[in-house]
Amino acid sequence: MNNDLKSMSRKELEKLLSDVKKALQSARARDQRNARKAAERAAAEYGFTLNELGDEKPVKAKKAKGPKKAAKPSKPKYADPDDATRTWTGKGRQPNWFRAQVEKGVDPAKLEIK
Repeated sequence: MNNDLKSMSRKELEKLLSDVKKALQSARARDQRNARKAAERAAAEYGFTLNELGDEKPVKAKKAKGPKKAAKPSKPKYADPDDATRTWTGKGRQPNWFRAQVEKGVDPAKLEIK
């Protein structure tokens, strides 16, 4: 069936559309019947019917129990000897004051908070 859609009239196109929709419904019903038959055969292999299997509730994914708690901030591990209010946990990017102290030759162990 080779239809040149551009040469067809509006009525012919609507008829074709209607025919295609009917054919799709028929194909879907046929596929459902085939799928049901295949499922019945598979269930029968294990000694069940589809009705017996259909009564079970689907397994749901586990939900998280309550909201997640915010992470506690890490305790500072290093302090600036020039300004004790500037601290660093030792995680993440090194602060400029820490990098400057190390470049001066200060041992990082001496910057640790005790």
